[in-house]
Amino acid sequence: MQTDGTIFIGGSDAPQSLALKFANRHGLIAGATGTGKTVTLQILAEGFSRAGVPVFLSDVKGDLSGISQAGMSNPKLEKRASEIGLEDYAYAASPTVFWDLFAKKGHPIRTTVSEMGPLLLSRLLELNDTQEGILNIAFELADDQGILILDLKDLRALLAHVGENARELSNSYGNVSSASVGAIQRRLLTLKQQGAEMFFGEPALELRDFMQLAPDGRGRINILAADKLMMTPRLYATFLLWLLSELFEELPEIGDPDKPKLVFFFDEAHLLFDDAPKVLVDKVEQVVRLIRSKGVGIYFVTQNPIDVPESILGQLGNRVQHALRAFTPRDQKAVRAAAQTFRANKSFDVEEAITQLGVGEALVSTLSGKGVPSIVQRALIRPPASRMGPARPAERKAAIEASPLAGRYEETIDRRSAHEVLGERAEQAARQLQDREEADRAEKSRSVKAKSQASARQPRQRASNRQSVGETLMKSVVRSLGSSIGRQLVRGLLGSLFKGR
Repeated sequence: MQTDGTIFIGGSDAPQSLALKFANRHGLIAGATGTGKTVTLQILAEGFSRAGVPVFLSDVKGDLSGISQAGMSNPKLEKRASEIGLEDYAYAASPTVFWDLFAKKGHPIRTTVSEMGPLLLSRLLELNDTQEGILNIAFELADDQGILILDLKDLRALLAHVGENARELSNSYGNVSSASVGAIQRRLLTLKQQGAEMFFGEPALELRDFMQLAPDGRGRINILAADKLMMTPRLYATFLLWLLSELFEELPEIGDPDKPKLVFFFDEAHLLFDDAPKVLVDKVEQVVRLIRSKGVGIYFVTQNPIDVPESILGQLGNRVQHALRAFTPRDQKAVRAAAQTFRANKSFDVEEAITQLGVGEALVSTLSGKGVPSIVQRALIRPPASRMGPARPAERKAAIEASPLAGRYEETIDRRSAHEVLGERAEQAARQLQDREEADRAEKSRSVKAKSQASARQPRQRASNRQSVGETLMKSVVRSLGSSIGRQLVRGLLGSLFKGR
């Protein structure tokens, strides 16, 4: 049951549906572990796909890969469909594209260090204010010089260059501490050991590949394999935040469309906000508020509504609340906070109902009419058409091979960038020094020979004024800095680099 312009969520005294024209007003799926959040995410993703809306979601437990396969006959699911009046219930697969930062369970996803920017990278590396300042200096220097920072080896080379030339750069960019540079380098080494090095490089992801339709007009569901990624939760949260910022910066303003251009599910949303500095939370709030006009709907998936800051929670108009348990004072606070976010229903106590919901049952409130939240209803969530549970490895492999993006991102590209540029400068400086030393030796040999032949007294030698390799490189770089016409590069709200500028 999916009529034009709505997605059927479940049944109660009246059908509960999500209006597509309000789907870009964002949403929240909340509830304790095992209460049915994953199935709710699955049926919403299927609904958006059927409506021709591409979807991005992360598969934290591996269960959602089953969206790519048709469900198998299940009497319990068919009984649920009958109970809620879902007359046209049928099993079907959804068009799916698999992605994986580690390139094991899907197409690899990459971005460049330059595109991510210093703000998100500082968040990923857990840098303090001083270290973040030095990272900003490194990015500013690279931007001024038009030096590409594509991968982690480029960033390590650039930081080494900044540390070696700290005195000269401090005059133009601010104080540079060698100790802080070393601390950042150690963080980068840890990041590399965690496997994040595979995320940085080229070819970088093109957002249009996340927004494709299948030949039959359904939106493709992009599934990120996040089971391994969740072992490094800071990388997981930073990646999704980077993706959100890319969507915000690159997509044009379209106002309020009849249906979203893309729907983005942010599972384990609390990881985005855990220990996040206020400045970052403020920027996320700004992105959530403004990205609606670009046709993107963001749906946060988490256990407790209090995991999401109030400033962002207030912008989530479509809500599905599964059961919460009230065993501790914090649990009771979460239940109370969740109940207060709904438009009350006189027929039942919302706070009490949240603790009594069964598996697959939820409180539902969506935007309707003129964008006003509907009165909260207790509903049975509809069964999915696709498989509940993971796809088998052979099924996933077949889907990856049949993907329209097969082969596009698998081969890495290593362009000339900071690692090569700075290495060439060092080699050039070393060659110049070697040539000068050889010329000095030849000149000295000629002088000694001439004086010997003339039987003249050898004059006293002057002290050498030759420069060390480091001094030569420093002065060469400073001269190039002074003569270069720095090109202006524009960074967005979250510090990511505008592409193609």
